[in-house]
Amino acid sequence: MKFISTRGRAPSLSFADTVLTGLASDGGLYVPEKLPTFSREEIAEMAGLSYEELAFRIMWPFVSEDLSEEEMRGVIERAYSSFRHSAIAPLIQTGHNEWVMELFQGPTLAFKDFALQFLGQLFDLLLKKRGEKVVVLGATSGDTGSAAIEGCRHCENIDIFIMHPHNRVSEVQRKQMTSVLSDNVFNLALEGNFDDCQNMVKASFADQSFLPDGRRLVAVNSINWARIMAQIVYYFHAALSLGGPHRAVNFSVPTGNFGDIFAGYLARGMGLPINQLVIATNANDILHRCISANDHSPQPLVHSLSPSMDIMVSSNFERLLFDLHGRDGAAVARLLADRSAPLKLDESVLEKARTLFASERVGDERTVEVIRQVFESTEYLLDPHTAIGVEAARKARKSQAEPMVCLATAHPAKFSEAVDKALPGTKVPLPHHMADLMEREERLQILPNELSAVHDFISHALG
Repeated sequence: MKFISTRGRAPSLSFADTVLTGLASDGGLYVPEKLPTFSREEIAEMAGLSYEELAFRIMWPFVSEDLSEEEMRGVIERAYSSFRHSAIAPLIQTGHNEWVMELFQGPTLAFKDFALQFLGQLFDLLLKKRGEKVVVLGATSGDTGSAAIEGCRHCENIDIFIMHPHNRVSEVQRKQMTSVLSDNVFNLALEGNFDDCQNMVKASFADQSFLPDGRRLVAVNSINWARIMAQIVYYFHAALSLGGPHRAVNFSVPTGNFGDIFAGYLARGMGLPINQLVIATNANDILHRCISANDHSPQPLVHSLSPSMDIMVSSNFERLLFDLHGRDGAAVARLLADRSAPLKLDESVLEKARTLFASERVGDERTVEVIRQVFESTEYLLDPHTAIGVEAARKARKSQAEPMVCLATAHPAKFSEAVDKALPGTKVPLPHHMADLMEREERLQILPNELSAVHDFISHALG
C-alpha cells in the first residue's frame, strides 16, 4: 500500500517510510492511497476476538507490504502488554444505550497510549532493521507528551524532545513527563500555548538544518499516520461489543486536534456501520464553529479545565478536507495557503461534512455540572474531557435506539481541579504504579517562545 500527501505534491511512500517521515515534504499529511474495506460478514466474524487479534486484523492491510505477520503481531503484543485492564478498552454503561469506553487503561492514563505504545514499538522495529538513529520532536497539550515518552524511552535509536506550554498543563500531566529521567528524554516547557508548540514542530520538520549530520526528525504527534491507524481499532472494538455490525453504533469524541474522531471517520469508511460522529469541543471551539456555522477563524486560545483540548489549529482536519474536496491535493493546498485568513468552505463541501458529523461546544461551567450529575446518578467519575463528550452526545444524539459510545480519553485523577469543582473534597487516587508521582524528581528546560531557542537547545543536547 502506498501513502499520498493531502497537498498532492510530495512523492508517495511505503508504510515504513510514511511512519518515519511524518510530515510530507509539501507540508501535507500522509493518508492511504486507498482505504481498505471489510464486508459486513467479515466484520461480523471479528466478534469475540481479543483486542490484540482485532488490532492485527484491522491494521494488517496497511502494513502487509512492509512487515511480516510475526513482526506485526509482536509489535501489537508488546504495545498492549502494559495496559492494566485485560479488555484493553472496557465499556461502562452510564445511561440508556449510552456507554463510556475507557481509553485510559494504558501506562500514562490517557487514550494516547493506544497509538503511542504501538508507535514506540514500531519505531524500535523499523529503526533496528535500518540501523538508523533519529530524533523525535513532539508538541503536547497534556497527554501526548507522557504517552510518547513512555513509548520511546526504551528505544536505543531515539532521542525524544517534547514541548509543552509552560504552566498550561495539569500538574499530573507535567509530572508524568518531567519525572522520566532517561538520558534520551528531554522536556521543553515553552513560554507560549499549544499552537505555538505545534507550529514550531512543523517549522522544524520543514528545515532540519539545526540537526547534527546523519540525524533526522520523526513525528509522534497525530500528523504521524501510524497513530491514526492504531486508533481505528477501538471503534471496531466498541461496535462489535454492542451488536455491530448488525446495528449501527454511534460515537461522541472530545477532540481538539481532530485525530481521534478522524479515526472514527476512517472506521466508517472501512465498513463499520456508524450513523453519527459527534465532535465535542470546549471553549476553544473552532471545529464546532466550522461545522455549525462555516466559521473557521482562529480566536485567542482560552485556558480551560480540559487543557488537552485547548487547541485552535486542528492539524488532522486537513485529512478530512482532502476527502471532502474529492482527494484533490491542489485544492487543499490552495485552501490552506494563507493560514492567517479565515478558512471558508464551499457550501457543497460543508454539507458533506454535516452528513458525517454533528458538533457541540461545552464550556467549563457545564463540564463541572456534568461531572457532578453523572457521579450522582451512576457513581461513575468522569474526567473533564469525557464529560464534554457525554454532554455533546446527549445534546446531539438523533436516535435512542442506537448505542452511543462516549470516548473516555483520560483518567479523572489527572484533572483534580475539575473534579474538585464538581465534587468538593473528592480525592481521586492515582493508580498504584503512579502512587508516588508527585514526589518524583523532575527535569525540564523552560524556553522562550522562539524557534531559535528550541533549535539551539536540541542541537546542544545532541552534541
